[in-house]
Amino acid sequence: MVATTAEEGDTLSRIAVRECTTIEEFDSCIALQREAFALPDLEISPRRHLIVTRRAGGWTLGAFSGDNLVGFVHHMIAVSAEDEIIGYSHMMAVARDFQNRGVGASLKWAQRAKALNEGRTFIKWTWDPMQARNAHFNLNRLGVVVRSYGVNFYGTDYGTTPTSMQGVGLDSDRLFAEWKLDSRKVTRLADGAPAEQPSQPDGVIEIRADWSSLVSQDLGSARREQLRVRREFEEAFAAGLVCAGFERQGSSPRYLLYRRDTD
Repeated sequence: MVATTAEEGDTLSRIAVRECTTIEEFDSCIALQREAFALPDLEISPRRHLIVTRRAGGWTLGAFSGDNLVGFVHHMIAVSAEDEIIGYSHMMAVARDFQNRGVGASLKWAQRAKALNEGRTFIKWTWDPMQARNAHFNLNRLGVVVRSYGVNFYGTDYGTTPTSMQGVGLDSDRLFAEWKLDSRKVTRLADGAPAEQPSQPDGVIEIRADWSSLVSQDLGSARREQLRVRREFEEAFAAGLVCAGFERQGSSPRYLLYRRDTD
């Protein structure tokens, strides 16, 4: 059983995770995207995408509080470079009133369980390297590792400047999460045990704790900071380092990199 706080436990006792199957449930996923991400319609995954994904072998798991959808994770079928069928987690969203209460973790562990039940052992997804909360969640709570960096993966990230539709914003750089569902590290985390991490990393990459404020107040400085982080990740991965941990404490959160996989 995955460890939870008292607040998380209280929230999760009222949450049921199950697959979304109806038009109304998929429409609720669309509304939740707008609430959670504040993206323009051009960036929203439409109802047809969710329906076709299900027909093609993927699925969308929803977290429900009563009849209300308060979170979802969208899981697609993909093929690895080794011709193995894997999962690709395209998107996860949680309603603002339910964020930081364990709903996201509940969805991800349910996703892992369903994928394992289907005989899959690997899921991949992306996140913005400048977001400390996402880094902590993916690396420390779920146990992913990162070996690659995508430059401007989705094109201009309108979410950084929601009032402008003129292409003014930051590049949508992304880290690629690799989730080995049956690894010792992930299995321990799924069972509620702390992950074992080498005490001394071979490299670190710091990010700004005040990233959102920097973006809104000084976009030029934000662009320079993004380029620095991009360069440091590309150099680290080129040198064979693997990102497998994150430290949130203090004014300078930092990624932890190692010379070998810390499974």
